[in-house]
Amino acid sequence: MSKVRDHKFTVIRDKKTVITRATFWKVPHHTSPDEIHLKVGRYKKPNGIFDPESVEVFEPKSELTLDGEEFQNLVSFIQENYEPFKNGTKAFIPLNKPYDLSIAHQLKQLLDQSDKSEMLNFLVENNVVPDELEVGLSHARRLRAIDEFVVLLESDDTESRWQEWFENNNWVLGSDFVKVLDERNIDTRNISDFLMESYDGFLDIVEIKRPQGGLQFWQNRLDHGNYIPHSDLIKAITQASKYIHEVEREADSIKFFERVGGVKTIKPRCTLIYGRSADWNVGQQEAFRILNSSYHNLSIMTFDHVLARAKRILGKNC
Repeated sequence: MSKVRDHKFTVIRDKKTVITRATFWKVPHHTSPDEIHLKVGRYKKPNGIFDPESVEVFEPKSELTLDGEEFQNLVSFIQENYEPFKNGTKAFIPLNKPYDLSIAHQLKQLLDQSDKSEMLNFLVENNVVPDELEVGLSHARRLRAIDEFVVLLESDDTESRWQEWFENNNWVLGSDFVKVLDERNIDTRNISDFLMESYDGFLDIVEIKRPQGGLQFWQNRLDHGNYIPHSDLIKAITQASKYIHEVEREADSIKFFERVGGVKTIKPRCTLIYGRSADWNVGQQEAFRILNSSYHNLSIMTFDHVLARAKRILGKNC
């Protein structure tokens, strides 16, 4: 019985009538490195004397052959997982591959625990997340939000999609607001986009008119050399002013006070986000400044103003 060159045999298990054997053999390649294949088989023992390193001496009961890639993947799997699994660890993070996609999945499972408060306390108390990483994560999340904002500007999304974006990213409205309130209903007839708690603890309003709805900001013609607000904008301002009036009417209502989580209502203001301004000329920019200054409880911003503010907050070039 001949032996084969570049083969390596080992008996994994030797029973009375069956032998389990593993075999390495080298497969040469002319244009790439040689491969090591692995065959694991369970065989019937032949009668009489036999050489366990003979190649085809046994009648196979079962065999499995792994090519070079499969074998290397198996080796990596055993090296990374055998000891932790033997010690009772079913999921772990190998430090030599910290950016593998499987690690992201495991981290997400860990952070998706039902008790978010307990998880947050654990991370803070044990200083798991370094300060610079925490700041970096917040910055990266906001940069991604700006990219989403730009995509929304170029699409024809509904107003509800814009409301969702602003609810998730109210930081773009600046330091005037600290929290979006869960309640949106002013009364049975009036529903604002957002009721907000301002930095001084009082209630304010944010109203959004999506930029793709065909709404105009300025009239097509000048009036005595002046830019005049379009009737679309006047309607939006009127609606915002009505919301302010209705909120003031509800200011003394105990039910309204409870619905807005105990946030007081005194002289509410409204921020109206309306239209585009990326292509405005100097005259339109000046007219906008004058228009905004004429309201004491209403502030108008275009979507481009919001984008520019967001970029300035993050120190990003406009």
